Amino acid sequence: MLCALVMAGGKGERFWPLSTDEKPKQFLNLLGNDTMIQMTIGRLTPLIPIERVFVVTAKRYVDLVKGQLPDLPERNIIVEPIGRNTAPCIALSAFTIKKYYEDAAIVVLPSDHLIVDEDKFRQTVKSGYEFVEDNSDSIVTLGMKPDRPETGYGYIKYIKNIQQYTNEAAFTGYFNTYKVERFVEKPDEKQAKDYLEKGNFLWNCGMFIWNCDTILKLTEKYLNNTYKILNGIFNTETSDFNKVLEESYQHVDNISVDYGIMEKADNIYVIPADFGWDDIGTWYAVERYREKDINNNVCVGDTKNLNGSNNIVFSKDKPIVVVGLNDVFVVESDDIIFVGKKKDIDRIKEIKKNVTK
Repeated sequence: MLCALVMAGGKGERFWPLSTDEKPKQFLNLLGNDTMIQMTIGRLTPLIPIERVFVVTAKRYVDLVKGQLPDLPERNIIVEPIGRNTAPCIALSAFTIKKYYEDAAIVVLPSDHLIVDEDKFRQTVKSGYEFVEDNSDSIVTLGMKPDRPETGYGYIKYIKNIQQYTNEAAFTGYFNTYKVERFVEKPDEKQAKDYLEKGNFLWNCGMFIWNCDTILKLTEKYLNNTYKILNGIFNTETSDFNKVLEESYQHVDNISVDYGIMEKADNIYVIPADFGWDDIGTWYAVERYREKDINNNVCVGDTKNLNGSNNIVFSKDKPIVVVGLNDVFVVESDDIIFVGKKKDIDRIKEIKKNVTK
């Protein structure tokens, strides 16, 4: 039985000042009327019913999850007492989901990505699930076919000439699944161009499909300390569960699932996907997808651009008028109004530290 796990605990610091510790980017309307997490759940539910969709988040965001996802059962909100990166977060969630669905498979997804062709996305997930059903100890990851030498993403290298599995989808053709050779860190520009030319490198978009039992076995094998702590937590009396979770979870390993498990496991496969994906990692990504005026300005809210071009302007409550400026970035939040050059967008985290320290 396929369940979904949506990870929604990140801080989204690169979208400061709109994204804050109290309300990070997954809970913001960056691309349209729905928030990023609402878009994520909305594209899942035609394939996986809401009662089998789980969201893992931080304690401080539980009310935001409830408010933005009113149809999500409360039991399906998994709360991390403290952030310890993705490996323990996923293992905690696998233990939880297994309580309700003993033989569950899980598709693990970030809460803040854009997907353009949602039908094809669901068909790709379904194909990965069918592969896992037929190969119970395997892990399937979705890798995006690159269309540019991107240096901001990690890559997946697969064995080009060994096709492991083909699944025919009703209207999108065939999905080929290949053995993963290795995961690759973010490259420099020369390496990225080389990956693009070789043709067997895919963007790592952080989406995985596996059986609950598989990820728990791998956690026990490679992150035994984390497994022992979580296993102990889930073997406590129900009445003491939250107290023990709060006290014990801080001692799990602080490590990503990529480093802790994926780079060590053997039975990993990838489906090359092309459903139109972006991780919406910076304001530049928002600029790519928001509607622009005739002067290439992105204007959201009560804004006016006069004699200016290539600007990004986000208004929350107050009118913002930009006159005679090009390539600027203006964002109003609850606390401040930020004005700067677009070329400094990549320095947002650094700027935030200097302003908020």
